[in-house]
Formats: sequence, structure tokens, C-alpha cells
Amino acid sequence: MRLLLDECLPRALKKEFRGFQVVTVPEAGWAGKKNGELLRLAEKEFDVFITLDQNLQFQQNLSRSTMTVILLSVKNNRLENIWPMVPKILAALRKLPPGKIIKIVG
Repeated sequence: MRLLLDECLPRALKKEFRGFQVVTVPEAGWAGKKNGELLRLAEKEFDVFITLDQNLQFQQNLSRSTMTVILLSVKNNRLENIWPMVPKILAALRKLPPGKIIKIVG
């Protein structure tokens, strides 16, 4: 399974997803892309997009998408705040509904 981590997430988060192919938005060469364009590009190569962007769920229609978005709700993007959410993220990855947004609150 291929995961794309949004550029707002710490790169060190990658190591928490052993057994998955994980790429960050900057590593994919898509830094600075707007959500619509980013999601269109990502959908071609990734199964899951993990982000903190709370507006994404209101700005984008994912009903026809084959990619799932995991939206993390946490007070900031510091690794120490996101790290405790990793078990919930891994549990969500086991039951992926395509084209849906899964919200995980930290």
C-alpha cells in the first residue's frame, strides 16, 4: 500500500509506517500544489493521503476517488502530538474505504 504524507506533516512520521511505501509530498515533487491538483496527481500513484488540512473535506469531492484521505485532527503538526495517533492511523489503514475521508482525532 502506498501512502502519501502531506507537506504539513513531519517527515520523521514516515518511519512509523513500516511495511508501507511512504512518500512525502515534497519527495514526490508536488510541494506547493493546491489541494485539487495535488489530489488528482496523488490518486494516480497512491492509495492513501494523510493530511492535517481540515478544509480539505469541505473543498474537495472525493466521492469518485479511488484514494482514501486520512484527516488528522490535532492541535499542531509537531511529531510529539501526532505520534500518539499512529495506532489509530494503522487501524484505519486496515479497513480503507476508497474515496472517503477518515477523520482521526488526537
